[in-house]
Amino acid sequence: MKYVTGSFAALLAILLLFFYPLYEQARSQDKIANTIIQSASTQFIDSARTKGYITPQMWDDFNTQLAATGNQYDVKLEHLHKLTSPNYSDPANPATFQGDFTTYYTAYYNDQIMPVMFPNNTLPTDDKSRRYIMQVGDYIGINLKNTNRTTATQLWDFLMNDNSGQATTVLMNYKGMVLNEDY
Repeated sequence: MKYVTGSFAALLAILLLFFYPLYEQARSQDKIANTIIQSASTQFIDSARTKGYITPQMWDDFNTQLAATGNQYDVKLEHLHKLTSPNYSDPANPATFQGDFTTYYTAYYNDQIMPVMFPNNTLPTDDKSRRYIMQVGDYIGINLKNTNRTTATQLWDFLMNDNSGQATTVLMNYKGMVLNEDY
């Protein structure tokens, strides 16, 4: 019985003196990664909102900042293009205009945005045709989350003898209205 109690005490001491500080350090790395992606995402979206476009260089700089965290991310862009339509009681008769408009948005995502910035041609990255252009009143947003299991998640699963399967510990959502058309 003393041997079992001593073994348990030794195991508990190892966990408390080695693994828990290691886990806390790994959690701290996740918090730092979260801060980095929040800053990078905010800078990227605010730059796009202010300029009214996204360039391949802006995208590459953003991805370089994400890569510095050591995690892989699923990055989803969303562009909501604002459209207005006049309201008519009879759409075939322009004289029936009711004096107001309906506003709606058309959504564009990575599948439509990336081919504009990265077409299958040899144009230089600073070519103006490779800009993804937006208009004042549109919305641009980003949603990203890590796809890999961070060290903190792996250590937690080890300490709890579990497999949470949870990969997402670093995430960011940010959206804003396009304020300028600087092109």
